[in-house]
Amino acid sequence: MVPSSILRLLSLLFLVCALAWPGQALWAIGIDDFPAHAPNEQVDDGADVLSRAAITELQKKLELFSQARIEARIITFRRLDYGIGLDQLAEELLQRWQSPSQGELLILLETGSNSASVKASPVVLKLLPEELLESTAETTMAVPLRDGGRYRQALLNGLDRLGTVLGGAEDPGPPLIEEVVAPVTNIPTAEETANSNAFSWVIVLLVVGTLVPMATWWVFSR
Repeated sequence: MVPSSILRLLSLLFLVCALAWPGQALWAIGIDDFPAHAPNEQVDDGADVLSRAAITELQKKLELFSQARIEARIITFRRLDYGIGLDQLAEELLQRWQSPSQGELLILLETGSNSASVKASPVVLKLLPEELLESTAETTMAVPLRDGGRYRQALLNGLDRLGTVLGGAEDPGPPLIEEVVAPVTNIPTAEETANSNAFSWVIVLLVVGTLVPMATWWVFSR
């Protein structure tokens, strides 16, 4: 039978190991977690945030890029390993999966930080400039990502913008962000209330400071 002191020691060691190895680290990925060759599927939902219907919808969007001899891929995951950036991972994957016969377009989506990266090979950059890819990731996709993690919508918006430019039309640009204007109200703010109260007290003190000496003089002068 194992002594209770040893059991307590083992429990303590287990607790320390659990704290030193958080569960989120199990989901962190790096370049070594990807295969040496490009996978066959165009949508790799490693983060498990897309429904089957959403994946099918995205695959149909990607057919436009295939017609232009661009191998476009979408990869979602929960978080990156410490020390590697999203753009860096995308660049390394492009170099690893580059094809001599066609260009590559890679869209990465990290759900842990709700951020995206869109990178392409030099051949594709002639059709979709680097500035367009960066703006797509940082504005077009970022808005629905910040708005409650709308991953499907973020990917669709990004593909629609890139597909529009690839089809020869003018870049629709980033989404318009409506400025929220506070409604006009007659209710005073806390600062206005404080200033109003302070002004009232000044008036009261001035009146008291004037009337009391006059009343005192009148009483004692009789």
